[in-house]
This record gives sequence, structure tokens and C-alpha cells, in this order.
Amino acid sequence: MLHLAVRMAGHRITALLAVACAVLGGAALITGTGVLAESGFRSQLPAGRLAGAEVVVSTEQSFSSGPDLPIALPERGTVPAELVDELAQLPGVTAAVGDISFPAALVDADGQVVPTQDPRTAGHGWSSTKLLVDAKVDGSAPAGTGEVALDSATAATAGVQVGDKVEVVAAGRTAAAYRVTALVDAPDTGILFADPTAVRLSGRADGERAGTVDLVALRTEPGTEASVAAAAREKIKDTRKGTAKNTATGTDASASTDTDAPAGLIVSTGSERGDIASPGAGAARSLLILLASSLGGIIMLIIGFVMASALAVSIGGQRRDLALMRAVGATPKQIRRLAAGQASIIAAVAVVPGVGLGYLLAGQFRSMLVDREVIPDALPLTFSPLPALATVLLLGLAVQVSARSAAWRTSRMPATEAVAESRSEPRTPSKMRARFGLLLIVAATTLSVVPLLSRTVLGATATSMAGIIGAIGLALAGPALVRGIGDAAGRRLRPGVSAPTWLAVSNIRGYALRLSGVVSALAMAVVFVLTYTLAQTTVMSATAQDTRTGTLAQQRLTAPGLGGLPAGTLAAVTRTSGVEAAAPVSDTTVIREYEQFGDPVVESGSAMILTPAASDVLDLGVRDGSLARLKGDTVAVSTEVARSPGSGLGSRITLVLGDGTRVSPEVVAVYDRALGFGPIALSHDLAAGHTTAGLDQSVLVRTDGTEAAQRALTALAAARPGLALAPTDTGSGDSLSDAPPTVWINLALIVVLLGYLLLSIANKLVATTAQRQGEIATLRLNGTTPRQILAMMRREAAVIGAAALTAGLLLSAIPLALLGIGFLDRPWPAGPVWLLPAVALTVICTAFITVELPTRQALRTAPAHALSARE
Repeated sequence: MLHLAVRMAGHRITALLAVACAVLGGAALITGTGVLAESGFRSQLPAGRLAGAEVVVSTEQSFSSGPDLPIALPERGTVPAELVDELAQLPGVTAAVGDISFPAALVDADGQVVPTQDPRTAGHGWSSTKLLVDAKVDGSAPAGTGEVALDSATAATAGVQVGDKVEVVAAGRTAAAYRVTALVDAPDTGILFADPTAVRLSGRADGERAGTVDLVALRTEPGTEASVAAAAREKIKDTRKGTAKNTATGTDASASTDTDAPAGLIVSTGSERGDIASPGAGAARSLLILLASSLGGIIMLIIGFVMASALAVSIGGQRRDLALMRAVGATPKQIRRLAAGQASIIAAVAVVPGVGLGYLLAGQFRSMLVDREVIPDALPLTFSPLPALATVLLLGLAVQVSARSAAWRTSRMPATEAVAESRSEPRTPSKMRARFGLLLIVAATTLSVVPLLSRTVLGATATSMAGIIGAIGLALAGPALVRGIGDAAGRRLRPGVSAPTWLAVSNIRGYALRLSGVVSALAMAVVFVLTYTLAQTTVMSATAQDTRTGTLAQQRLTAPGLGGLPAGTLAAVTRTSGVEAAAPVSDTTVIREYEQFGDPVVESGSAMILTPAASDVLDLGVRDGSLARLKGDTVAVSTEVARSPGSGLGSRITLVLGDGTRVSPEVVAVYDRALGFGPIALSHDLAAGHTTAGLDQSVLVRTDGTEAAQRALTALAAARPGLALAPTDTGSGDSLSDAPPTVWINLALIVVLLGYLLLSIANKLVATTAQRQGEIATLRLNGTTPRQILAMMRREAAVIGAAALTAGLLLSAIPLALLGIGFLDRPWPAGPVWLLPAVALTVICTAFITVELPTRQALRTAPAHALSARE
């Protein structure tokens, strides 16, 4: 059977090339997605500053809930400082360092801030040099409150040497003078202070974080890393038991409460230290998993559709061969096995270069993510045979199912009937197939209603899925619809119609199955481009509209190079002439826990940090409650969140803050503009002590609109190193030039998938046309001229292009109209005006070129030779 499959494949090269291209492109897409998913699970960041510590004790920088994937916590948690001395006593420990990080920045002689990798965590105590590997120190350790040490790269940028006086902005304080006592040549060193000074500057001497460190790093004797890690875990367990016991007896009631439960402590070694060294960067691994999972569904749908279409054309061209085999005694099972074996041979040849291309594609995609600053450059991809193995298994299964399904009808028919039908299509399209296709179209239309009910990014994705499901329904119901259109067109033909037109209409009526396959494939391309692109641009436009309408402030003051705004900035802004209102605004990450239909649900998202004064600079569209009550243990939530059980006004909801602390704040306001401002807003008091920097990220300023107020704010920003003043209205937000990185990523993926889809469609059209050589030869023997045949084929191409465009637009119209109503209060989406003409031109050109070229090739072959080759 294998030998026969190979022989038959050799006579159907054109059709099987379409299958090979579908497999190759599918293998590249699946492999690339698999590499991203595997990297999200297994890739590790370098240990960085912690490379010299074999064991690290810290808070857990991820949140796990049941079977769901862990959610990264980007804010740095804290560890009790007394653990440093306790862990230092463990056997095998040579040094224990309680590491502290806080915002710090060096100001050069020109008053400009010297850039660092992460100014929020650039400040450290001198003891952290024990964690560095092969650090070269030029000078002595800082001892007093007015001394610092710098890393060599920062010092070189600022033109500073040992003994020079410099200005440093530390932990939100005003710039102060320090003497440089040492230069440390090691990466990620930062700005080093005397340990007591670092404790004071970071707020660990008093306040909310008193008596804590960021982490405890242990250096161990050679060969004792595992035993020290085990002992550290036991010590942590004993500490937890002691805390629980004290809490139960009332001796330490503040250790753990329902509204302020800190994250647990963990022990990390080896590659696990990377996520602890950079918790914010470690969150990028979760993003890779999210990207891969969101891509996986649509990629599999498109690949399955393309694969099934290509194999249907390939096996459809062999119906006569398969029917004759049935006539000489082949069983239905053998026929299906033959079709599957032939397809598997082609797939095996194409999958190897496809897998290799997929690994390259993943690398290019990572480069794009790094360029758009979506993931850090330090996060590598993980390459292993697992994505290739998954690709082979998935595509092998898809090829087997598609090939056997395509050969099912021929294999099950009586031999004589199969031979009789091998030269033509079934006269009556399958009613069951048509009904199922119409049912899918109805289901897709129903799914389109989701944006009306959920004005969220997740709700917008229903638009794209509805379009694809509708296109699959069209592929199933297409033969019946095309036959009906052909019959209607045939009845309306005038007696004097030209021969090419009459032949084209007759082909539409007689070969509805063949034509509908091509039309549905092109229609899917139309639907895919329109729904996916316009869904992205509509959400982007709605987000910009929410932000623009809800932002009352004209100016935003930030300090990106300082890690946060220095203390006193808000008061200085408020005192500035012409300023009518000012309020700090920051953001963080929160995890919300709630129950839906009796099952626990965990969602992660961004959250603003606001004060009661936020209502003077922001209009969130509050419908219940008031932002003036946003103080203490309170939050404001969007209407989407408020719809969840137990999340309305006055309720207490369960949140996990960005550092892992579990809280149960009260909902004091419900607002509408969630797209522009996020689903949750925390009170400034609730978030205090639970962010890495501990500083406000920005201040929104509402002025009287005069130029004098603008000049006063500009002068204020210029007088303080590191401050940056920018207008809040930076553009309409409706154009692609204003698109955030995630939108560009999605658009790039759309282009890749569209290229795969169009290439597969073009191969399918070429194969379909090439298989009509016998038909073209018969027409020529009956007196039809080559010019008439070309005219006939061009009319068919016009019908294919027009039908695909019409079907694609109809399938996209309802989802996009409902999307526009739900997000923009109008029955049309937002997006570039050139998109539809570009799609129409692409579809028409694809239809004409892929029909014209194989037709001309067929006309170069003598009719008798073409017919003999067919037999």
C-alpha cells in the first residue's frame, strides 16, 4: 500500500504541492508557538546581582491557585531582617547578606540624571558586594552618611573618579552631595551606600517596612548548597509555626490578619534565582505563555481549515483512481488508508523544513518583543525537541483525519457508482453538511453579541472568533449556497449570452463543491484580516477615547530616571501659580479572586493607585459611590468587576497585591471607563508599602489653561533634576502610529498568518485549475478557442473573487457592527480606511493570477496529449 501511495503521489505533484505548503507553513507556526510556550514555562533569567549567592531566601514572586498557571508578582516582597542572623548560623554558610534595594540615581555635573538599568532598585548597601562574582573594587567601602560607591560603568558615563563629589537622589529625597569612596567593576552593581545609611534611606529603620530586607542571600562552602537550602527551608517552616503559635495566643496579633496577609517565603537555588533577582522581568515569562495560548487556538483553526481544504483538492483530483481501485476489489478501509498514507508521505517531507523554520520564526518574534520592550533582553528562549515533537504529532493527526475524511465518500460508495461519479460532482450537495454549516453561522452570529455584554479586551476577541467560525460554516454550507446562486444565475441568462459566460455559469452550477472550497478559503482570509485587525484598532480607539475623555488634567509630571517622584513634588506642584488641582497616580498589578457559578476564578490585571483627590484630575465615569472615599482599606472597581458575585458597592473583595500580600478592601466606587483606566483602582493608603519603589510614579496636573501656568510648571520641572513634564493629550490614539506594543505584535502576527493563508489559498487555486486540463482539452476539441477558454476562466475568477469578498464582508459585518456599538456607541468599527480596498485588491489579484497562469499553461499542452495523460 505504501508503494502504491508513492506511485500515485508522483502523478499528482501540483495538488500535493498545495498539501506540502500547508504542512510546511503549519509546522512553522505551531513550532514557533510551541517554542514561546516552552520558554514561558522553562526559560530562566540570569541571576544577575545574585550570581555570587548559592542560596536565596525571599518572598514567593508568583501566585499559584489550583490547576491554573502561576501568575508572576512584579512587586518586590519583604523578608524579616532577623532571619539574616538566624540563617547565618546554618552549617555550611560562609556569609549571609540581607539585601536592600531602593530608588537611587546619580546626577552629573550638568544636572542630568545618569541612566541606569532600573533606577527603582539601583540603591543598595555595601554588604551586597559580597553577592557579586569577581568584582574589582578600586577604593574603600563607604563608611559615613555622606559617602557612596559607584559601579564603573555609571562612573564612566558621569566622568566621576574616586574622591570626587557627586549628587545622588535616593529614595525620593532631594539631591544630596556624597563623596565617591570606591568604584566597583561588576555588572548590576548600582549605587552603594554604607549599610546603616541604606537602612535609613530605604525606610527599613522605621515605618511600614521597618525590620525587613528584600531578600537574604547565602554564600556557602563548596558542595554544601543542597544541604544549606534544605536547612533554610526547615528554618522557614519553624519560623512560620512560631508565628502561627504566637498569633493564636495573642502575643503577635499583627503578624497575620485577614486584610494584610503577606506572601510566604521560599528558598531558591540555581536558575531559580533569576526570577528573584528581577521579579518585574520574570513576569515576562507569564506573558510568553499568554501569547502562546492566545495564538494557539486561532492558529490551529486556520491550519486545520487550510489542511482540510488542500487535502480535499488533492484527493478530489484522484477520485477516478480511487473509484477504479474500488472496482477491482479494494476495500473502503484500504482506500482511506491509501489516501492517508499518501498525505502522510508529503507531510513527512514538508514537516522537517517547517519545524526548522518555526525555530527561526520564534527567534525573530522574540527580537520583535524585545524591540517593543514587551520582554527584557535578558530573557532567553528555550530550545528543545519538545515543540518539534508536538508539531509532528498534531500535524500527523490533522493529516490523517483530513485525508480520511476527504476520501470517506468515495470509499463508502458502491464501486460502479464511485466510477460514475468520478468525472462529476454529486448533483445534490449534502443537506446535513449545509445544515451544520448554517448552524455554525448562526452560532457565530450569536457569539458576536459578546462585545455588547462585555466591554473588555476579552469581549473584543469574540468578534474575531465569530468571524472565523462563520467562515468555517460557510465552507460547509458553501456547496448548497453556490449551487443555489448558480441555478438562479442560469435561469436569468439571456438567450444571446456569450459562450464564455454560459460556460462559466454552467461550471458554477455543475461544480459547486469545487468552487465553494475556493470561495470559502478566500472568504476566510477576508474575515480574518477584517475582524482581527479592526478588533485591535477598535479596542485601541475605545481605550484612547476613554483616556481622553476621562483625563481632566492637561499635564503629567514624572521622574523615570529617579525610579519615582521625590517627596515634596506634589506639594511644590500644588503651590505653583495657575495649578487648580494635582493628584498622584501610579499603577501596579493585582490578582482578584472570586467565585463564578460555584467555581473559584483568579484574574490578574493592572490597577491604578489613587488618592481621594483623583476626582479633580480624572473622570472615571463613576456611576455609584465616590472616589472621595478612596482612602484607607478601599478600592474602586469597574462595572465589569462589579457584576461579579460579591463585588458590588459596599462589598469586600479579595485581592492579592503585586508583592503577594492578600487584602480584603471595601468597594467604595464603581466606574465605567475601564478600558482607559483599568478594572481596579487601589487607594493610596492600601498600596503603601506594597510596591517595589514605594514612590509615586506620576502627578497629574490640571491648570487654568494659561501660558503662565505652563511656564511655571516647566520652570519647576527644570529646577529639579530628573523631573519630566509632558502633556496628557499626546494624540488621538486612533492611528496605528499611536498603537501600543501589544497592538503591533498582534498586527505582525496577523500579517504572518495572512501570508500563510494566502499562500495556501494560491496553491489550492493553482492545483484546482491545473486539475481541469482534461476539461480544457475537451472544450478545445469541441471547437472552443483558447481566447474563449481564457474568457471563461476569467469570468469564473471574477465570480470567485466577488463571491469571496461578498461572503467575507457579510460574515464580518454583524460582528464588527456589534463591536462598534459595544465599544464606540456606533454601528461601525474604527480602523484604517485603506484596509478594505487593500483586502479587496489582494483577493481579486489572488483569484485572477492563480487562475490565469495555470490556464495559460494548460493551453500550451495539445488537447490529445492532455487527455491521454489524464487517463
